[in-house]
Amino acid sequence: MKRLPLFILILSFTTSCRHQASGPTTIISQKPISFSDSRKTATKLYLKEHYGIDRDSIEIDPKIIVIHWTAIGTLDGSWRAFNRETLSSGRPDVSKGGNLNVSVQYLIDRDGSIFQLMPDSWMGRHVIGLNHCAIGIENVGGLNGKDDLTEEQLAANIFLVRHIKKKHPGVEYLIGHHEYRKFEGHSLWLEKDSGYRTVKTDPGDGFMSRLGGIFPELRKTLPTASALPL
Repeated sequence: MKRLPLFILILSFTTSCRHQASGPTTIISQKPISFSDSRKTATKLYLKEHYGIDRDSIEIDPKIIVIHWTAIGTLDGSWRAFNRETLSSGRPDVSKGGNLNVSVQYLIDRDGSIFQLMPDSWMGRHVIGLNHCAIGIENVGGLNGKDDLTEEQLAANIFLVRHIKKKHPGVEYLIGHHEYRKFEGHSLWLEKDSGYRTVKTDPGDGFMSRLGGIFPELRKTLPTASALPL
């Protein structure tokens, strides 16, 4: 058998490794949002006022992964929306719960690129009643309520949920933002303000059906929604 020159073998091996490791769903890039001491103090106040949790830390013990869409069409626009430390005037639905800006741990671009905005173990404000135990994944899209998340985003969500579950074995549930009210009455639901609720449609039943089908163990024990007023 004719032996190939060593440099060709090395080139072939390197190309193969790059091919296997390439792609947006194998890399988590860091793109941190502003999280000053002031924002941390506001987060601790949120924990106390909304959940009755009084502690010197914003650390959480993740139990739930919540999937969202940003309702913004670009990565930069979505990142800027989370980078603010206080709410913008355009969020009257959320401002009822305080001036702390919304935030999530992860943001996924249209091409499937994954960005970590803040540590998994810090509380972000993204889901009423459950922030104290939730890791949020936002997907760029859903502008004007359009169900337009991409196949690349679906693949990235699958990768990221696996990554989070491996990192945090205590995670028990995977939900869409529109499903959050199923947890009212559940032991994880700690919201103290009975009048603080929002109506959500993201990311929709179709996307969650496809994503949840990959993780039946995180969906099979999902609470059944009772008849709840919108």
